[in-house]
Amino acid sequence: MTDPADPPPYFRAHVFVCCNRRPDGHRRGSCAAAGSEALRDYMKARAKELGLRGVRVNMAGCLDRCEFGPTMVIYPDGVWYGVKTREDVEAVLQAHLIEGGRVRHLMLTEAHQPPAKT
Repeated sequence: MTDPADPPPYFRAHVFVCCNRRPDGHRRGSCAAAGSEALRDYMKARAKELGLRGVRVNMAGCLDRCEFGPTMVIYPDGVWYGVKTREDVEAVLQAHLIEGGRVRHLMLTEAHQPPAKT
């Protein structure tokens, strides 16, 4: 919830890319083992090349959607993506961060739930 007295957002868009690493063979896998660190580095470099002002790309710890990873979330929109390739990153940069739209086929929705914790 926002309050009219809140300061304006510091970033127009803040992208958190999960770079959590679990041990090899973990039942849920991990985004880092699936290549998220390289994808984050690529996205960060491309955002700079494209001159995307007010966009910050950061590494995050576990975002708890490991099975669909590598995962990222963009705030303040609260839109989640599963990205696997540089082409996926390019699609998110273009459609979401430049054009203000969405990359529907990469979005994680309410249907993408991690398994129940046991």
